[in-house]
Amino acid sequence: MSENFDIVNFLKRAVAIGASDVHLSVDEHPVVRVNGKVIKIDMPVLTEEDIKTAAFNMVPENFKERLVSAYDVDFAYEIQGCSRFRVNLSRQLGHMALVIRSIPYNIPKFDQLFLPPAIEQFATLNNGIVLITGPTGSGKSTTIASLVDYINVNYPKHIITIEDPVEFIFTNRKSIVSQRQVLIDTASFPDGVKYALRQDPDVIFIGEIRDRETISSALKAAETGHLVFSTIHTNDAVQTVNRIVNMYEPTDREFVRAQLAQVLRGTVSQKLLPTADGKSRRSACELLVVTPTVKDFIVKDKLEEVYDLVKKGSFNNMITMNDSLFRLADEGVVSQETALEYSDNKNELMQMFRGVFHGVGMQDV
Repeated sequence: MSENFDIVNFLKRAVAIGASDVHLSVDEHPVVRVNGKVIKIDMPVLTEEDIKTAAFNMVPENFKERLVSAYDVDFAYEIQGCSRFRVNLSRQLGHMALVIRSIPYNIPKFDQLFLPPAIEQFATLNNGIVLITGPTGSGKSTTIASLVDYINVNYPKHIITIEDPVEFIFTNRKSIVSQRQVLIDTASFPDGVKYALRQDPDVIFIGEIRDRETISSALKAAETGHLVFSTIHTNDAVQTVNRIVNMYEPTDREFVRAQLAQVLRGTVSQKLLPTADGKSRRSACELLVVTPTVKDFIVKDKLEEVYDLVKKGSFNNMITMNDSLFRLADEGVVSQETALEYSDNKNELMQMFRGVFHGVGMQDV
């Protein structure tokens, strides 16, 4: 066992230096991620005993039996006065490994996240579904927490969250917030949504859409007059619609497209970019607002035309990812090289930088 490896002290130090994530693996030095960069810590390599001790010190009592046999376990951990953490325990070459993400106590406001102000419009809706998309670590959970807390502070509603594990903790303000954790408070995401509908909710936050059963439950909740927020792992608005539709059998897809067109209110696709000064990260966003025209394109499976509409959609405060990347680079927040690295349409963004093409309505975003 490496000398004096204390998981609590290590996590406190990680939070103090602004680490978003901690990686602990057998026979490796501890690793932290700061401002998007992975940094090895000059400490003794960790033994299997170190990892096991750390895991058993953090895991909730009713999860301890699962640690011995489960391949992957997610749970929440808290160091009072320091931070909450989302912990993933996995196996690598037969050994335990831990990836720990810091979840701050304070839920950031929209302006602190530098998100497009137009995203706030989703918090004022009474029904429908809003999806926040992007790769792992792109800030999806933080954006939804900010949306949920905006409702919590401003409206008298009942908000139910179904998470795996519970991340941000909400304090009741004008709203009341019920937070349920999968495998502790409810059996699964679909079960959580099914029973949430009997608990007088106005707003339901589903931590992640992973399968057809969960999206079906989410669509039903949105159809029955509730406002639903959730996350899904896709890169842009068009991919998001395709991913959901393709979860179903080909014979069901036309019906699902029509159903989705009726309840989808918008998507926000996010990426987190390192800033030019290397001191922080900034979010780039693609924002799709579902207008009657977008509904029509979804029903008719003309999704490529949705992207063209977003490019022209400044009247609805819509913005493409390239518009967002262009603006960040134009303002000097990120370098052009970084913007190009994170773009899914590098040729278009290069043209924008050269002045050949400029996204319509940049000044309105």
